[in-house]
Amino acid sequence: MKITVFGGSRPKPGEPAYDDAYQFGRLLGAEGYTVLTGGYIGTMEAVSRGAAETGGRVIGVTCDEIEVWRPVSPNRWVMEEKRFPTLRQRMYALIDECDAALALPGGIGTLAEVAAMWSLLQTGAESSRPLILIGSGWQRTFQTLFESLGEYIPGEDHRLLSFAEDIETAFQTLQRLAPNP
Repeated sequence: MKITVFGGSRPKPGEPAYDDAYQFGRLLGAEGYTVLTGGYIGTMEAVSRGAAETGGRVIGVTCDEIEVWRPVSPNRWVMEEKRFPTLRQRMYALIDECDAALALPGGIGTLAEVAAMWSLLQTGAESSRPLILIGSGWQRTFQTLFESLGEYIPGEDHRLLSFAEDIETAFQTLQRLAPNP
């Protein structure tokens, strides 16, 4: 089963966000999930590393536009690289190729990935699958969105998202919603 993990590029080794992402990757790899990440630094690196170190398969989905914008190359734990010319193609590959997606804390890019996948699930353009958002920041962000623009977002669209306070809860939610065969 392929699991996409979205997350920020800023966390560095030794920081709590990096360590959480690394532990999350270890959980996924040990369970035998194939992990797809953006393939670069930060939480993408940490998840890739954790999964690889526990025997999981790691696919890095990369693109030319990111490497022009920021001089970076795929992290060393990527076992298979899927490369695209554009950021848009990369984002949709991460969405299209997964059986479930989880979002660690992140910035604008992570928010764009979550919003794109949520919209595709809402319209039926993508088949139903779990989209699990990890951390209190996502919960507060979406609670504000639901309170401020709730008339535009019916309750059934809320239910397309799952929230988990931490990586352990997210992993348990994933196992319940998308058990690895």
